[in-house]
Amino acid sequence: MTLKVRFQLSSMMLLQYFVWGSWYVTMGTYLMQTLKFDGEQVGHAYGTFAIAAMISPFFIGMIADKYFATERLLGTLHLIGAVLLFAITQVDSFWPFYMLLLAYALCYTPTIALSNSLSFSQLKDPGNDFPSIRVLGTIGWIIAGLIIGFMGIEDKSTVFTIAAAISAVLGLYCFTMPHVPPKKDEEKKSFAQILGLDALQLFKKKDFAIMIISSILICIPLMFYYSFTNPFLNESGMSNAAGKMTMGQMSEIIFMLVMPFFFKRLGVKKMIIIGMSAWIVRYLLFAYGNNEALVWMLYLGIILHGICYDFFFVTGQIFVDRRAPGRLRNSAQGLITFATYGLGFYIGTLASGKIVDMYAIEENLHNWEMIWMAPAVFSVLVLIFFMIFFKDKLKA
Repeated sequence: MTLKVRFQLSSMMLLQYFVWGSWYVTMGTYLMQTLKFDGEQVGHAYGTFAIAAMISPFFIGMIADKYFATERLLGTLHLIGAVLLFAITQVDSFWPFYMLLLAYALCYTPTIALSNSLSFSQLKDPGNDFPSIRVLGTIGWIIAGLIIGFMGIEDKSTVFTIAAAISAVLGLYCFTMPHVPPKKDEEKKSFAQILGLDALQLFKKKDFAIMIISSILICIPLMFYYSFTNPFLNESGMSNAAGKMTMGQMSEIIFMLVMPFFFKRLGVKKMIIIGMSAWIVRYLLFAYGNNEALVWMLYLGIILHGICYDFFFVTGQIFVDRRAPGRLRNSAQGLITFATYGLGFYIGTLASGKIVDMYAIEENLHNWEMIWMAPAVFSVLVLIFFMIFFKDKLKA
């Protein structure tokens, strides 16, 4: 890989996740404080990405790979996305907003897999080279949060305008990326293979079944964090909440780097137990912290994101890769992605929205202690289920 190609791939990743990070974190604040949407509507809005996550594997596997050059499809999707993001700034009622956001999610979600695929096609040793390129995506997310927080526009439609502008730039930039032609000669895949459904036979293995079930269940409380942390922090009076939330991504980078050290010593089950326990601690910190003397609890809850995400999701992906036989590895990864980012996230968006509405006191005022206790209690139940039924049969 030449220095030019490394720069191209790294800058693509930075822009790819800058676009997402510039609006996703603060959308809940914008919807609740500016457009006056209720919690259930906010949940539905975040659910658009879960719906797209369930649909995009079909689009990538049966259409994109076979008929379009990867870089051209990437560029086209980001340019369409730029138009949709700008259109979102022009609406202020729920259904037009929801439909535009769903259309955008259907355009953006496939670009995650496509950008990864384009990168892999240029790397001689993906296992060694890809992490140093993908980390630029996390850095892009951090930069977006710092900029949005510094500008003080978390409750403004400006976040979508910024995302639209960068999406347009990225769309044009993608056309300059290395050419990756469509894979017309590959063996035809069935719909079941694309969604990972042929990996359902792995449910005969108890440890695999428990892992997938636990993954779906733990993603339900996770959506409380993704959907409502920014509104919670802003409602609590924290300044530059979006910028401070980037501490979660910073810790994600750190824990990603030290994961191999812990994984070899702890194994799958202990790693995931630590990850789940960190989620419980995070929600309790949010429930009892405040923006005064106990503000450190809020900061610690944000910083725990690195353990919460890396120790559970990354460990789970490693487990699935090792547990599935070679012919089913891609399908198994597709299945866990469908189960977590799709099914689990969607249920979580609906549940979190209803809980937030249940504890609404008045406009822009909620009983956050009770709201955060809901995912904390649910996470405890999932942890107990996992500890009892999951048997770690793999060596670290």
